[in-house]
Order: sequence, then structure tokens, then C-alpha cells
Amino acid sequence: MRTLAATIAATAFLSGCASAPHRTPGDPFEPVNRVIFRFNDAVDNTVAVPIAKGYQKVTPNPLRTAVSNFFSNIADLSNIANELLQLKITDATSDVMRVAMNTTFGIGGLIDFASLAKLPKHHQDFGLTLGHWGVPSGPYLVLPVFGPSTIRDGVGLAVDVRFNLLNYIEPATRTPLYILQFVSTRSDLLGATNILQQAALDKYSFVRDAYLQQRRSRLGTAAGEAALPDYGDDEGSSKAPAAPAPASESAPAVPATPAAPANTAPSAPAVPESAPAHGANTAPGTTPAPQPAAPEAPASSPTGQ
Repeated sequence: MRTLAATIAATAFLSGCASAPHRTPGDPFEPVNRVIFRFNDAVDNTVAVPIAKGYQKVTPNPLRTAVSNFFSNIADLSNIANELLQLKITDATSDVMRVAMNTTFGIGGLIDFASLAKLPKHHQDFGLTLGHWGVPSGPYLVLPVFGPSTIRDGVGLAVDVRFNLLNYIEPATRTPLYILQFVSTRSDLLGATNILQQAALDKYSFVRDAYLQQRRSRLGTAAGEAALPDYGDDEGSSKAPAAPAPASESAPAVPATPAAPANTAPSAPAVPESAPAHGANTAPGTTPAPQPAAPEAPASSPTGQ
């Protein structure tokens, strides 16, 4: 009976939240999402942040970097699987080389030799794979503990768990590694949390918009859609027209010479260089008999042609 009463109360609470006036287009679950967001934020501030700060205080920076590199190397396996599903053979080959290099020369991934060798780090997941093949993202969704997501990314998260190598380790080792991965990841995000608290008036809206923009950017680049403009190239192209400017200034000089014959009558000295043929026709009409010899030379040139 108590379970039934609790279920009814929870249903009434959620339905009341769903009918709240706070509703943004594209975020139909906003009232419920905000409740889960506040819960996640409270857990983060009271549990995750103190642990992450303590981890930063007692762990030297080189060791923290090695731990982060280790889990990043494991995550590359998931990247490879999703890149193959997206038929991105070049990226998958690059990530295979990353894993092989970091695992072999980087002591199991503790040292990121692949980045030093200029092999790029990719970020793929099954949600992006679904989006690559045209599956819409669906409404924005905040998951308990896991945080911002969408309907499509939530389904992708359930599949990505199967790609995680840690799932295939013995539970006695797997659980401590999961905890260490969570603490290491949260420690790396402490700086972003400080910026969020200082800059955002509404943390929920800020996180939602930032998450959706990031996912659209990654999907756009991955699926070949229009990406953000490259302002570096635009600046280079803006300098390119400056070079042809002299050519555009010299271009009017070319029509200036044909324009000159139209005004040959006032300025006879400008004609002799470029328009002897016109001069042959105009000189007999404008000058008296002293120049019949001049027409004879042009008259012979046309016959020579």
C-alpha cells in the first residue's frame, strides 16, 4: 500500500512538473529536466567536486595526466568501433595506430605518444553514429548522474557501455577502475565548472545550449554537413583580392587605348603609336595633300597580310 501511495505521489509530482509554464521549443521535458538537473548539481557539489579537489591536491600532475591518458586510450577502442560503423576508414585506421602506439610505447597508454606523433584524437559515440545515418536527436533529456543528453544519445549511451573495455574485466578490478575514471574525468572538468558558475545566469539553459551546440557541431563535421566557417581562410581570401587590385587598375588602361581613337581628331600625337590603321583612314580626310605617302605604307601592309 505504501508503495502504491508513493507511486501515485511521484506520478502526480512529475505530471505537475510537466504542466509547469517553463517550456522551451525543442525541450518539451524542461520541467522534469530541471528537477533532475538540480538533483545532479546537488550531488556534484556535495560529493563529486570535493572528491575531485582532494584527488587534485594529493595526486601529482604527471600522475593525473598518466591516469587520464590511460582511460583516453581505452576510449579510443569505442571511437574505432563507431568510426567503422560510420564507414570512416581513415579515422578508424588513425585511431588503431593511436592505440597500438600508446599501448606499446606508452606503457599501456600512460603516455600519449600518438598525440606527439601528430595523430589526431577523435571523439565518436553511438549517438553520433545514429545521427550520421539520419536518426534525429529527439528532445533534450537530462539523465540522472549522467547529465545532459537527448533521446538518441541516451540510446547511444546504452550501446557505448558495451564498447567499454572495462566491462569485460573482473568485477574486483572493474569497480575501482570505474571510480578512478569518474574521479579523473571530474577532476579535469573542475576549471569548466568554475567558469560555468561565474558566467551562467541560468545554469540549466547554459548547459543545455552548450551541449546541443557541441553535438550539432560534431555531427555536422562528421556527416559532412555545413560546419562553422573557417575565419582563417576568409582572412587569407580577403587579402587575395588586394593583389589583383593593380590588375584591375591596369584593366581600365586597356580600354583607354580603344577610347583614344574616338578622340583622335583633337589629339593627333596620341594616335601614331597604337592606331596607324585608323590614321591611314583619317589622315587623308583631315590633312591636305602633303601626306599621300603615309597612306601608301599602311596600304601595302594589308595586302601583305
